[in-house]
Amino acid sequence: MVHYDPLDPDTLENPYSFYRQLRKNSPVFWHEQMKSWVLAGYHDCREVLRDHEVFARDRGRLGIEVPEFQQNIQSLDPRTRRPCEVFTNALRRQDLDSVASAARRQILALLESLADRPRFDFMLEIAAPVALTMTSQLLGVPEPDLAEYVDISDWLAQRMDAGLRPEAVESGDLARKKLIKLVDQWFDGAGVDGGLAGLQQDAKRDEIPEHYVRNTVGTVFNASFGTLYATAGNVLLTLFQHPEAFELLKDSSLLASGTDELIRFDGPAQATSRVAVSRTKIGGITIERGQTVVALLASANRDPEQFDRPDELVLDRKPNRHLGFGWGPHACLGSMFGQIAVRALVESLVELPAPLRMAGSPTRRRTATVRTIGVFPVSLDGRTGR
Repeated sequence: MVHYDPLDPDTLENPYSFYRQLRKNSPVFWHEQMKSWVLAGYHDCREVLRDHEVFARDRGRLGIEVPEFQQNIQSLDPRTRRPCEVFTNALRRQDLDSVASAARRQILALLESLADRPRFDFMLEIAAPVALTMTSQLLGVPEPDLAEYVDISDWLAQRMDAGLRPEAVESGDLARKKLIKLVDQWFDGAGVDGGLAGLQQDAKRDEIPEHYVRNTVGTVFNASFGTLYATAGNVLLTLFQHPEAFELLKDSSLLASGTDELIRFDGPAQATSRVAVSRTKIGGITIERGQTVVALLASANRDPEQFDRPDELVLDRKPNRHLGFGWGPHACLGSMFGQIAVRALVESLVELPAPLRMAGSPTRRRTATVRTIGVFPVSLDGRTGR
């Protein structure tokens, strides 16, 4: 039996050596605590994400009643492709370059305001406000209170690990209610603007139930904030661990491929799940109808069968068909925005007049599905405050 505890401190710090063992010795195994099959190899993971006929996100296809608050466009299977197109088109109407430019200015302004501090927390004072502002601008909604939303996002991330931590359910459900209330305020009060200005009209024209639209706005808002927040910390740590990358990324021709590689190398999305709607086989293992399959995306992104030198940061890696934004019909709705947003972060970091320096050891949040740094002490001049 494979002993896999994603919340073990050593695994949280560096899951990739363990993933290497899984791919070699147990690429498909049953995890009793999660009551799921777990996949570690790239091709198995990608096939599960691609084959929506066999592996579903929509548990309604198994005859399971899905509560209304969990029904959103992203969870529907491709038989409802048009609703996904309506939402994606609304996001693409945004001027993403303007959002990215504003983010670069915000990052530099925040860092300038913190320059005299001997140390500060990059996650709370840079990553969180930038992620919140960018996400609010993307969706055209009023920006929530920062401290309150950081808590909501953290609780929801822990709720994703309920199979490992049942005690996270209560606080996660409370956070979900707060998010629903926030979305209702946007639609019923101040309203939405920007990328979602025409979404309600488009949805009404296509007869998409309003609760799907509202739930999707909430899901995308939280996913965008959480992804940007987590990616910012992971990217900065990776750059500290590979100082030569700071210099290389000053070459603008490497920014696009380099950003993609940073997401592959240590992205926030560790895993996602699907449910089998019919009996099938993966790697010679029989998967029964109704059983859950967990695809370890982060392990797939280090699979040597897909990536040459998978444990190296190769900034000009091409092709780079990583699974950091998912794959297939349920790939991240905001993947284009995510890439632009992360690129804006990288550009800001490499263009700083004075480099950021670590001012203490970063600590990981105890979350398995989302790989995130909780506290990341840094300084602009190398002082540690000691």
